[in-house]
Parts: sequence; C-alpha cells; structure tokens
Amino acid sequence: MIRVVQMPIRRRGFPQFITHMFAPKYETKCLMFCIYGTIFLFCVHVRMIWDKTIQMKMLEKLPVAREKVETLKILRQLDKTSNLLGELKGIAKTIPNQTMLINALMLQEAKDSSEIENIITTQDELYTALSTPGKQATNVKEVINYRRAMFFGFDIIQKQGFLRLEDIIEIQKIIIENDAGIRSQSGTVLKNDKTGEIVYTPPQMKDEILDLLSNFLEHFNLKQNNLPALINLAVLHYQFESIHPFYDGNGRAGRILNILHLVLNGYLDIPILYLSSYINGHKSEYYKYLNAVNRKDQWEDYILYILKAIEKTSKKTISKINSISELLSETINIAKTNASKVYQKELIELLFEHPYSKIENVVSRLKVERKTASRYLKKLEEINILESRKIGRETIYMNIKLIDILKD
Repeated sequence: MIRVVQMPIRRRGFPQFITHMFAPKYETKCLMFCIYGTIFLFCVHVRMIWDKTIQMKMLEKLPVAREKVETLKILRQLDKTSNLLGELKGIAKTIPNQTMLINALMLQEAKDSSEIENIITTQDELYTALSTPGKQATNVKEVINYRRAMFFGFDIIQKQGFLRLEDIIEIQKIIIENDAGIRSQSGTVLKNDKTGEIVYTPPQMKDEILDLLSNFLEHFNLKQNNLPALINLAVLHYQFESIHPFYDGNGRAGRILNILHLVLNGYLDIPILYLSSYINGHKSEYYKYLNAVNRKDQWEDYILYILKAIEKTSKKTISKINSISELLSETINIAKTNASKVYQKELIELLFEHPYSKIENVVSRLKVERKTASRYLKKLEEINILESRKIGRETIYMNIKLIDILKD
C-alpha cells in the first residue's frame, strides 16, 4: 500500500490536494466515498433503464387474457355490482320525466369529472351560467362544455347504436374547444406532478395511436363480448387512458365513454351513473391501480376498484333518485293544495329539470304569456317552493330543496 505523507492544507495546488486526500488519515473516507459514489451511479443507471423501459413498453391490443381479468374475487364483486346496477335502472324508470334525472345528475358529473383535472367550480356558478347570458369564467365554461359533450355522446348512441372514431374526436373537441384532434407529434409523457418522475409514456406515433383506437372501438361496440360488459368497461377505460390519444381532455373523454358503454350494453336507459365523484374521493388509489396494470400487468385490484366504484355510485344514485322522487311528490301536493290556480304538472316538472328557472323557461314550456309565467313563479315563491334571486336584469327562481339534494 502506498503511504503518502500528510501535509497541511495551505495554498496547495491540485496535485498536492490529491496527495493530501490519499494520506492515511483519509483512506477510510476515500473508500466510503468510492462505495457511495458507485452505489449512486448504479442507482442512476438502473433508474435510466427503468424510465426507458416504461417509455419503450408497447401497449398491447385488446382483448386481455380472460384469466387475468376474471378472477374469483372479480366475479364475486361483479355479481354484487350487477345487482345494484339493475336496481338503479329499475328505480330510474319510476320517475315519469326522465329528462329531470338526466339534467339534474349530468351537471353534477360534469362538475366532478372536471374537478379531477383541477377545474374547480360550484353548483351555484354552473346553474347561474346556464340560466343567464353573458361571458362565462373559463372553469365554468369547461364544465358546461363537458356537459354538452355528454349530451352529444348520448344522442349518438341513441341514434347509431355504436360509436365511430369521428364521434370520439368530436366529444373531445366539444370538451376542449379546439381542432387539434389525434396526437401527431411525439414527446407526450405523463409525469408525477410532485416529483416530476415520468410514470408513463403513451404511444407516440399517430399510426400506432389510430391502430390502437380502431382496436379499442371494435371492442367498445361489441355487445356480445366474451367478457362481461362491466369487466369490459374497466378494461376499455384502462385502454383508452393508456392510448391517451389527445393532447388534452383524455380523462374527461374517457369518463364520458364509461357511461356511454353502460347505455350501449343496456345496463341503463339514460346516462345517470357517473364515477367521477367516487374517483375524486379515491384518486390516489385510481392512479396507483392504473400504474400497476401498466407496469406489472396486475389487473385484479384495478378491476375491483372500478366494479366497487360502480357499486358505491349506484347506491348513492339510488338514494338520490328516491329523494328527488319524494320531493317531487311533496312539491306537487303543496302546489295542488296552496296554489291550485297555477298548478300544472308540466310546470312542476320544469322546476325539476331546471333547478334555476326563469320566466322564459315557463313561457317556452307552457306556451303562456310572459306576464302569466311571472305570476306562476311568484305564486310558487309565496308558498316556499321557490326562492328568487336577482342576477343583473334577470330574476332566477331556484328550487332550493332540489339543489340541496344534488349537492349532497
């Protein structure tokens, strides 16, 4: 072993400094420095290889092997979820005016789904924006666009009975309000907001994205699939989010596709079951399970998560529909008893379709003069069915009890 004479550190040049570092007193420190340095470089190397592996991993086409997505736990949960979804479909039919449910629940979904993307609004802001003309705040406008996209998708499913690529592109276009369409430039990666870590790199080339979307639509539109439709919904949701076909709006478009798939497969007649509220409450698990499928091909926990989300949301929606139904009956009875001269079934249903109503709504629906419509609304306010609020030049009549149910 070479021994070096230790010298005091005083205006030494570079060679003298090296000599000092390797003096006997510093041998242990140097050894530890080399060991830690080697470990650090090894970790950096492994991390680089891992990141490259994530980036280079090819997204496989559907279908997924059945043994991966039809485990005993999944099938047991599927039975409970299917039963509750069937109950929800039946209860929804008891509401005579289905538009009431669609309008009431769809706006809440638009709000919750946008909130996942950190677009925060209040119900009051949304109802006000829908009821009164004028420039809308960006966050409010994005939520209303989501609602428009949902209506568009539901209308397409009713008319066609299937979705085309052009329909998905239009859904995203309505949400984002641009014509960018399918990604055509490489470089898109998904990063952890807090750490900056690349957690996933979606397909980069447009030809590959289009090929995967074609495969996705084939399985989306296939009603007689080998997989149960609810398991297929979970698989399709993962696949669409993994394809990540757009520069923006993929999450919101994917959540719209979820409800359209339920309607397409007959689980629901109208779009009233939305998972965004559940995902908001369990967001970390959602991303954790998606990443587990991507990195480790672990499907069970992710599919159980989606099935439980449908189960819990079905329960919540059933409770909400029951509350709306009870309030509707109560409101009709109050109106008949205390405002018999203005009571009309269509008028009361209008107040449930549009919790924030204005005179023009009544004029249009009941084909009455503006003066008559104003008298109707004022009378309903007198008997505490409605509350009025002045917004600019407009007077808005709010169904407060219904709004409280929707907020819950």
